[in-house]
Amino acid sequence: MTLTTTRRAPTAPPEGTTVLAPGRRRAHGRGLRTLLWALAVAVPLAFLAVFFAWPVVVMLAKGFVVDGRLDLSGFADVFARPRTWRIVGLTLAQAGLATALSVLLGVPGAYVLHRRSFRGRAAVRALVTVPFVLPTVVVGVAFRSLLVEGGPLGFLHLDGTFAAIVAALVFFNYAVVVRGVGGLWERLDPRAEQAARALGASPWRAFRTVTLPALAPAIASSASLTFLFCATAFGTVLVLGGLQFGTIETEIWVQTTQFLDLRAAAVLSVVQLVVVAGVLTVAGRARTGRERALALGGERQGERPLTLRRTPGTAPGDGHALALGAAAVTAAVVVLLAVPLVNLVVRSLRVGDRWGLDHYAALSDEPAGVTVSVWTAALTSLRVAALATGIALVVGGLVALVLSRRPRRPAARRALSTMDAVVMLPLGVSAVTVGFGFLLSMHEPFGLHVDLRTSPLLVPIAQAVVAVPLVVRGVLPVLRAIDPRLREVAATLGAGEGRVLGTVDWPLVARPVGLAMGLAFAASLGEFGATSFLARPDAPTLPVVIFRLIGRPGPDSYGTALAASVVLAMLTAGVVAVCERLRSARGGLAVGGEW
Repeated sequence: MTLTTTRRAPTAPPEGTTVLAPGRRRAHGRGLRTLLWALAVAVPLAFLAVFFAWPVVVMLAKGFVVDGRLDLSGFADVFARPRTWRIVGLTLAQAGLATALSVLLGVPGAYVLHRRSFRGRAAVRALVTVPFVLPTVVVGVAFRSLLVEGGPLGFLHLDGTFAAIVAALVFFNYAVVVRGVGGLWERLDPRAEQAARALGASPWRAFRTVTLPALAPAIASSASLTFLFCATAFGTVLVLGGLQFGTIETEIWVQTTQFLDLRAAAVLSVVQLVVVAGVLTVAGRARTGRERALALGGERQGERPLTLRRTPGTAPGDGHALALGAAAVTAAVVVLLAVPLVNLVVRSLRVGDRWGLDHYAALSDEPAGVTVSVWTAALTSLRVAALATGIALVVGGLVALVLSRRPRRPAARRALSTMDAVVMLPLGVSAVTVGFGFLLSMHEPFGLHVDLRTSPLLVPIAQAVVAVPLVVRGVLPVLRAIDPRLREVAATLGAGEGRVLGTVDWPLVARPVGLAMGLAFAASLGEFGATSFLARPDAPTLPVVIFRLIGRPGPDSYGTALAASVVLAMLTAGVVAVCERLRSARGGLAVGGEW
């Protein structure tokens, strides 16, 4: 029996179809990839150039350009003042100490809230995030009501002290460390630590030699963010420290609004930028020296129930005591975080010498000096924050994707390091500088006959500028931790660039994207600095309304402001709790990115 095979003649392509030779197809594919990566770089840089660099340059020009000529004599004048050096020293001391405490307390919290499971964990995560979103002025008032003579903690005599400011800064930034480090920690493959334990290492030694180095990129990112937030703190320092304990940020505000000295404000803005650039450089080198491909899993790894008693069948030295120690530290911190929030609720319910809901009933009214009710302002805040978060996710996601690449050429690596530092600069620029810069530069910008200062998009864009670094720092450590050989294998098997991103990167980075989204939404919801300059009178956000109510005389206005602050805190806790709930949902793509 003879088998014969017949080869079919190749089918001719349809008439009018252009056929590319294999070499030309490869060249076409490389050209398309180059174009897409160029757009991924150009879009974020263009966004930051138009809505960050240009307003800041315009604001600084008002202080350094006199009669059309560049005048830098303000540097000598400002640095000749002893007050300037004292302000710079206080800024560095407050930010440095608060950052160290936030990291020391936040790492145990990240372990308990992201590697251990227990009933009510989602509620605790939401509670931890609430302080980060509260307006800084409100938190300053809440802290001071705790510490004044006659207050619940008045016996500590901490009102108006350096320790009170540091405690308030830790109160704000604890969530940054917990969520930043926890986003990577919950994805680490526990087998490396288990192997160290099998070889005889104690739980503490296994953590110190295996897990901690793997977490170093996330810790460095969270620490740099915390330092920037502390160094640029405004409302909290202004309320708690007054003129005795100021920062560069509060000094810029004083020079701009009280003395109208734009030259001094411009000099201090440059000083703040230098400090921020130095911090970013140090943090970048720390991350670069320790970043490496990590074993990450698509699902949450190594999560065990948190119990007071050791699980039956486990031997002593299984890390149970270490977990209980981390849980005890976390519980103590959560209680301390809850004290100012509880005090805020209690004060909002106090009406003269009695208890009542009068301040909450007043939220439906339009207070004098405010054109909308608190509920209307709350809806405006939610709408603006959602739009700002969407913009930040697109811009920050592209930045993180570009920065996660590992080019072989030194020039390309230096370019990525520079881009990394530039993207972080919005966190280190004074909100006063950015707000005034928007007002000065958005009237017919670049010669266009349009006044963007009246556009409803200006506030979400300004909030997105601040939220972009949060998205980058939340996603980038995980993207950089992915072994590049996984992408190379997928590409070798014929997967295109988009499919590699969808099948290799996205399953691992989806959950951190959800965490970054929640953090960006929280930051946008409570943003006050730039928004106070840009919000239209007929559409103020909730933090702006709260600030106006606090500034009005009378206990009723103050009580309404506290009630509005409770509403803002509950909105934040509710949004974060929903995100946490959806993160653990099965079936379909949840907000947290779990399939």
